[in-house]
Amino acid sequence: MAVEAPGEQDPALGCGESPHTKDPQPVTKMSGEMDKPLISRHLVDSDSSLAETCSKAPKVGILGSGDFARSLATRLVNSGFSVVVGSRNPKRTAGLLPSVAQVTFQGEAVSSPQVIFMAVFREHYSSLLCLRNELAGKILVDVSNPTEQEYLQHRESNAEYLASLFPTCTVVKAFNVISAWTLQAGPRDGNRQVPICGDQPEAKRTISELAHAMGFMPVDMGSLASAREIEAMPLHFLPSWKVPTILALGLFIFFYTYNFIRDVLQPYLQEGKNKFYKLPLSVVNTTLPCVAYVLLSLVYLPGMLAAALQLWRGTKYRRFPDWLDHWMQHRKQIGLLSFFCAALHAAYSVCLPLRIAYRYDLVNLAVKQVLTNKSHLWIEEDIWRMEIYLSLGVLALGTLSLLAVTSLPSIANSLNWREFSFVQSTLGFVTLVLSTLHTLTYGWTRAFEESRYKFYLPPTFTLTLLVPCVVILAKALLLLPCLSLRLSKIRRGWEKDSTVKFTLPMDHALAQKTSHV
Repeated sequence: MAVEAPGEQDPALGCGESPHTKDPQPVTKMSGEMDKPLISRHLVDSDSSLAETCSKAPKVGILGSGDFARSLATRLVNSGFSVVVGSRNPKRTAGLLPSVAQVTFQGEAVSSPQVIFMAVFREHYSSLLCLRNELAGKILVDVSNPTEQEYLQHRESNAEYLASLFPTCTVVKAFNVISAWTLQAGPRDGNRQVPICGDQPEAKRTISELAHAMGFMPVDMGSLASAREIEAMPLHFLPSWKVPTILALGLFIFFYTYNFIRDVLQPYLQEGKNKFYKLPLSVVNTTLPCVAYVLLSLVYLPGMLAAALQLWRGTKYRRFPDWLDHWMQHRKQIGLLSFFCAALHAAYSVCLPLRIAYRYDLVNLAVKQVLTNKSHLWIEEDIWRMEIYLSLGVLALGTLSLLAVTSLPSIANSLNWREFSFVQSTLGFVTLVLSTLHTLTYGWTRAFEESRYKFYLPPTFTLTLLVPCVVILAKALLLLPCLSLRLSKIRRGWEKDSTVKFTLPMDHALAQKTSHV
């Protein structure tokens, strides 16, 4: 967020001083230029609706003329507000602001509006103390954000510091999590939520109504003491992605090292073949599906563990362990990383035939076929296996893409709970089953061939099958009537040690649909 930094005031104009108060001759010239309306009288006269809008619209003031202030003025004007912008140099900044916004000196900008946006940095708050009398009784909206160093340096928030400088004003913290781009483009694509906090309920209600009028969704965060928490929000850098990303990188490093030992190091040490050329593409392409497959299974494993824990406890009213709770909260990010690795695997696979090494292999195979006097090389089993393998891979990637798309907030908000549950749960397990079949057709009988165990290490695909097969087996067990009925009762409020009688509805399908509450 870029805001204006009002440093030294104009030597000809003091802070809050009218341009008619001193230095009559030069100021008169400046006054004539600055008093000239940004909307010409001819335009207003010719467009009565514009004149009526400008005269009747609620007036809002902005102190500052930086990037954020300009974007804020644009959004306010487009939302039907009359905007007055206070700047140190109105003549210079007028051309950067909407034409219907009034640009004037800071003292004049705060005289009539009841709501003033403070679009300046913390270190410049004190330079506005000369406006204390003009700002008395008004609502000051603090939109500033500290840097990470400033956040650690100061114990009080910017909003609390502003309130201490202007005790006769009501300070409300808001709009600091909204970017200048979102203000200009509108809240259609950006985050629409606007956290708001303040000590006066009436002032918070006023700013909430203003946020609604601008197309945002205000979220009441309580008193002004919550401002420090709100100011910390923009400082967070993908907090929900840290653990999933570390997990994905860990899996990639493990499988890449494993494939390097089997496919590159073993032929070099035992057979004297130099296959280090495989490191940039082939080994990476072998590693990516392993990571994607395991990550996808880790999306559904915590759900199986939670169901087993509820069956063991006989109630849903006991908290899950913290590690399981955090794991379940990161399932969306783990699933998106799985899709990312799967998409990269598809792109790398398309690039494999483009390699020079692949062309050499084809020539060598043709020469070998001629030397062995074989005119027709066709293995029916390998043909069918590869056809099925590729088809299952495309289907798995397609359903995984659907899961990734429906996890986006814009798509998820358009689905009801039943639709969302079907896509993320039922279709998700279908994707896991398709991925398992894709892996099994790739491996085929290789797991039983002794030559595949290089350095006594099993083929990579056998390792990737461990977690997904456990998840699929657990899901199959939970579908058994004896466990499914009991789990449905628990999720509808039944407890093992309770004396309250509980019966499921006659329609067990209905019980399954409502068992997520």
